[in-house]
Amino acid sequence: MGFNKYYSDSSEPHYHKTHKIFLFCNYILLGASSSCIFLTLSLRLIPSLYGFLFILLHILTIGGAVFGCATVSALSQSADTKGYGAHMVSSVLIAIFQGSVFVLIFTKTGDFLGKLNSYVREEDGVMILRLAGGLCALIFCLQWISLTLAFFLKYYAYIEGNNGNIAMKNRGKVQDEQDVKNWPWPFQV
Repeated sequence: MGFNKYYSDSSEPHYHKTHKIFLFCNYILLGASSSCIFLTLSLRLIPSLYGFLFILLHILTIGGAVFGCATVSALSQSADTKGYGAHMVSSVLIAIFQGSVFVLIFTKTGDFLGKLNSYVREEDGVMILRLAGGLCALIFCLQWISLTLAFFLKYYAYIEGNNGNIAMKNRGKVQDEQDVKNWPWPFQV
């Protein structure tokens, strides 16, 4: 039936789908950030300090997504999780900045475009900037989804890091997984 999936002898980890969703989410982050960079470059913003900072934010987003994929892959292979904290902090900061830029773009589009010193007509610049703002909103949402999935993957790695031993209390005794497998479960598959 599937009530005993945790104790199955399958070589595939039980959090494999979560890991795939996390990687897919980070791949979408990479695509959205690179698209935002190209939209920003289409505004011809290179001489502007604000344009450079806007592009730098998306470069940091790309770096954070790549670092997140590498960190989570390392979590599933070893118990060494030094990069996990750095990934979480950087992802939270990037998400906050992406949300701030998103709100700034949609509330003060004309002022923001004026600070960017764009050489494009204002109507076209507003449209391009709103497209970039929509991508910033998508990135903001994906960052928080990615953070949640990274938390769950860290939790699963912590559980797996105990060499598969599960401490269960039964009448004051602590039993390992072998003892649990030998229990007469009514719904074992």
